[in-house]
Amino acid sequence: MLEARTTSSFIELDERQLHENVDFIRTLIPESTALSAVIKGNAYGHGIAQMVPMAERAGIEHFSVYGVEEAKRFQEASSRDSQLMIMGYIDKVNLDWVLEQSYEFFIYDLLQLKNAIDCAKKLGIKAKLHIEVETGMNRTGIDEKQLVGLTNLLKSEAEHLQLCGLCTHLAGAESIANYYRIKKQKIRFSRYLKYFKNQGIQFERRHVACSAGVIRFPECHYDLVRVGILLYGFWPNQETLIEFLGRRNEKDDPLTSVLSWKSNVMTVKEVERGEYIGYGTSFLANKATRIAIVPVGYAYGYTRSLSNQGRVLIHGQRVGVIGTVNMNMMAIDITEIENVQVGDEVVLIGFQGKNRITVASFGEMSSQLNYELLARLPQNLPRIIT
Repeated sequence: MLEARTTSSFIELDERQLHENVDFIRTLIPESTALSAVIKGNAYGHGIAQMVPMAERAGIEHFSVYGVEEAKRFQEASSRDSQLMIMGYIDKVNLDWVLEQSYEFFIYDLLQLKNAIDCAKKLGIKAKLHIEVETGMNRTGIDEKQLVGLTNLLKSEAEHLQLCGLCTHLAGAESIANYYRIKKQKIRFSRYLKYFKNQGIQFERRHVACSAGVIRFPECHYDLVRVGILLYGFWPNQETLIEFLGRRNEKDDPLTSVLSWKSNVMTVKEVERGEYIGYGTSFLANKATRIAIVPVGYAYGYTRSLSNQGRVLIHGQRVGVIGTVNMNMMAIDITEIENVQVGDEVVLIGFQGKNRITVASFGEMSSQLNYELLARLPQNLPRIIT
């Protein structure tokens, strides 16, 4: 805890809760389907260094990152021979390192494939590839116009390649508004599967589903699912939670967040009626008001849009953020809370007593997605496993 005390706030990670979330996710997928833990975005703000060993202790053996920087942090954190899949950008100069580590990676255009083949020939190491195909996301992926060139390369250079997977990404599986678009994607992916089968090209795994796809489209579970937000105890959006509970005829959310974000009272002061609090004139005290200053601001991930809107917990009670959130601190209204002292715990996200500040409510007040809010938590905040 000494490290936490050198910073103005810190994050706690509940390992028991992570294990429970993993167990729940496994109930959603076939036993034969592999679970890849997505740890991009610094493990959705939870910390790659902390989440990888925790996830390995929960039985996870496959991980997914976006790029090489995250892959190197995974390498430092992993305590055993877990598999790693790089789903995004790899500069050509880093291909040697990726192949030498025996990491799997996405191929999303023919130039990248040619570079991987050249590197594999030079090193005498097979490149472990996942071919990403374009099905309607229109972001990355090899499309049907490139299939002949792709097929020729995969066949002619087969001795240098290990075809670990064929994959695509669903374009907004969390929303019913995207149902028709997802339906077309599923059809196109099935066509790719048939095409490669007819060409005699076999892949070790097929994978399509992210967290939302796991919940909404079980027919897309295939051989591997890439699960991010669910792992950390959050739903892709409220719609997926409501659909899941309705389908199971359940009332209670089976997930609980792994992460809590905490700080402490920096100082306490009295403000007279008629005085403004903080910068500008955004909050006028209409009565004698007691405030506590918390040393967390937008430089630490507590967005300025939560000015006069955010909520925190202190002494087990929910209180409001008042005035403008600035770079390094914010004020909270403790007028109705007795005996608040310097050093008292303030919960920004998580439980205190029977009350809770959820990431969802935090996000709704600031117009941020769960994903966005979590990924913006500074990497230099201590992450403490509990």
